[in-house]
Amino acid sequence: MSDFYIILGVAQTATTADIKRAYRRLARRYHPGINPGDRSAEAMFARISEAYETLVDPGLRLQYDTIGAKPVDPEAEDRPVFEFTEFDFSLRALGSEAATFSELFAEILHPIGPSQNGAPEAGADLHAALTIGLLDAIHGVERQVVVTRQVACGACGGAGQTAIPESRCDRCGATGRTRWARGHMVFSKACAACDGTGRRRFQPCPACTGHGRAVRTEAVAVHVPPGVTDGTGLRVPEKGHAGRNGGRTGDLYVTVHVQPHAQFRREGENLVCTIPVAVHEAVLGGQIEVPLSDGKAMRLTIPPGTQGGQRFRVRGQGIPTLAGGRGDLLVEVQLVLPDVVDERSIALLREFVERERGK
Repeated sequence: MSDFYIILGVAQTATTADIKRAYRRLARRYHPGINPGDRSAEAMFARISEAYETLVDPGLRLQYDTIGAKPVDPEAEDRPVFEFTEFDFSLRALGSEAATFSELFAEILHPIGPSQNGAPEAGADLHAALTIGLLDAIHGVERQVVVTRQVACGACGGAGQTAIPESRCDRCGATGRTRWARGHMVFSKACAACDGTGRRRFQPCPACTGHGRAVRTEAVAVHVPPGVTDGTGLRVPEKGHAGRNGGRTGDLYVTVHVQPHAQFRREGENLVCTIPVAVHEAVLGGQIEVPLSDGKAMRLTIPPGTQGGQRFRVRGQGIPTLAGGRGDLLVEVQLVLPDVVDERSIALLREFVERERGK
């Protein structure tokens, strides 16, 4: 399922006002009335509407943040759906200057002044996954994840516009307002090209077409600290989508997955290693070689009469802890039976069994 915050281009900490502003901005761009016959725009508008309806409602937003799914309303199918089916959304009385009814109602119900248009908007966070081995999780490692994110446009510095010599606004005829008609009705609103001033001082940045952001794919270094567990989440500051109008850049959240190891396994802060031991070594005792997580090895003395499954503790050779300590290495004995092929060995085993039965 798509991330509703990413769809609207807002951070998870966005206020209701931020969500409404993002919805109005995207609705103007993808509304089916503005893009007649464009199936992709229609699908995008449906996703934007679903995201908005979920995040603008405090109860639905809390449930989405908790379980990541929009609840199903069994009564939804019985509710009436209202649409402006009888209006001509594609007709432009004054060409590109005229607005649709959707834009008109948005301006009336949710007027956006210059101060709101220029308000800083935080960039959305990104999410990625990283898979490492158990030994890397024990000792820590630095890896890279490849992400595609929005960055500030290099040509305009993220402003979305570039300065030009001041001139008369041709779009509104230097009046600061644009007019359009729908039948017998005539409407007027502040000119978007000059922000209602009647003078042009800026133009949309040609590099980013006024969006202020560009798309870049890059490798981001992720430092994995020692002792992480499977499913640990790491935050890389300011490696998400760039903000707008000076808003802060979002963060990158990386989920770490730890692969199992052929020789070691984790039990909390302890590391467990199973070592095969011959029967005669277990009966008589002796020294066995034990591998360590750093690639070295040590000699461990086992006492006579060692049993299969018995564990020996090597302190300080386990998993690092957040408090600065370290767990232990638990060496687990696995008895290995010898290959008995000659008559002498068989005779000795039979003699041993008879002695045990006679006790």
